Amino acid sequence: MESEWKQEYSLEARVAALLKQRGYKAATAESCTGGLLAGRLVNVPGVSQIFQEGYITYSNDAKEKLLHVPHQTLETYGAVSSQTAQAMADGAAAAAGVEVALATTGIAGPDGGTPQKPAGLVYVSCHIKGVTVIEEHYFAGERAQVRSMAVEAALLLAEQALCNVSFTEG
Repeated sequence: MESEWKQEYSLEARVAALLKQRGYKAATAESCTGGLLAGRLVNVPGVSQIFQEGYITYSNDAKEKLLHVPHQTLETYGAVSSQTAQAMADGAAAAAGVEVALATTGIAGPDGGTPQKPAGLVYVSCHIKGVTVIEEHYFAGERAQVRSMAVEAALLLAEQALCNVSFTEG
């Protein structure tokens, strides 16, 4: 009984319910989370009604090829940037032909960080019908914890955006 309750009211179940309620289809575009975001969504029974595709674009080449992230964006701002997070979400929505796309890009660590972009820096974005919202986060912890917190942040952003009626009706 308790596991049913947790599943029914989990963050991913709430996001799936909001998508279904609005008649929206969704896709994911992931770099640092490597499929964990899509995995959380597909844990929800019946999600096949709303979830279309998931893109794991770990390399810059994959971001360009699958999501059409402009090469200039990656050159100018880097893979870990608000600009790339937006381009990933926008690209996933276009490629999948969906109203909603969630994207994650960041440095899960422990290596790969710089003073300007430290390990734990993550950008999450949510594209809804042509409007994209991006959040910057700094997560502390081991690699797996950073990845998990990035997924949680992306789902929370989606829930907030989907609950904002004026945003989703634009």
